[in-house]
Amino acid sequence: MLPPIADNFVAGETAPEAIAHARDLDGRGVGTILNLLGEHYERPGPAAEDRDAYVRLIDDIADAGIDACVSVKPSQIGLDIGESTFRSNLEVIAERADERDAFVWIDMEDHETTDATLDAFEELARAHEWSVGVCLQANLKRTRKDLDRLIDVPGKFRLVKGAYDEPDDLSYTRKPRVNEEYRELLRYAFEHRDRGVAVGSHDPVMIEHAADLAAEHGTDFEIQMLMGVRESAQYDLAADYDVYQYVPYGNRWLSYFYRRVAERRANALFALRAAIGR
Repeated sequence: MLPPIADNFVAGETAPEAIAHARDLDGRGVGTILNLLGEHYERPGPAAEDRDAYVRLIDDIADAGIDACVSVKPSQIGLDIGESTFRSNLEVIAERADERDAFVWIDMEDHETTDATLDAFEELARAHEWSVGVCLQANLKRTRKDLDRLIDVPGKFRLVKGAYDEPDDLSYTRKPRVNEEYRELLRYAFEHRDRGVAVGSHDPVMIEHAADLAAEHGTDFEIQMLMGVRESAQYDLAADYDVYQYVPYGNRWLSYFYRRVAERRANALFALRAAIGR
């Protein structure tokens, strides 16, 4: 049983509970990105277990006939063990998604995982066109070059501002500078693509900026927000745009919250404000 604060942000502890939440969102015109909670495994066993859970989840989504996909953390499926383990497990998930006409997002973690994550995404996107996507973080100084490198790869990009506290020499640390970079990354993506752009933001100004760019360049895009944050806005936006809600689930919800708070104190205040204002 999830406590009230967790219940705002986590769909439950089991896959059936997550699918039920996704079915409810589907009825409201909002798609779902399902994420089984878990990360930083140091042994092959748990990584393989979650790999298999994602394969079953993809089957459950396809059988339910709902607008949903999955999102996987590299450290959850073996990156901390070794890049070969991560690649092997991700390939199994991507192959099942391709078989079931489903979609897999690859989450981005801290800067130490960026190269391995982007290399895996590029390889899989070329092997399974438009079946995978990756997250790019505006606060990292390298992201402009990464976006340029991947702009012609047949997969999606989720552009976010970034949630990790990174070293000053590798990242922009001031909020105005991150916002500026985010706007420019959005502009570049919309100018050079006609599909596959996802705007991962709760910022109304950035969403409006993206909508203006999409209208200007004729680019198809989607808006992605977290479960429990500005949900009424998600339903309103879904009347005009493709909107997806990022929905975590699983029995590791406690470590999920502890880790988010440990990464940034602001995350605790963010969660509290969102819960109160939901």
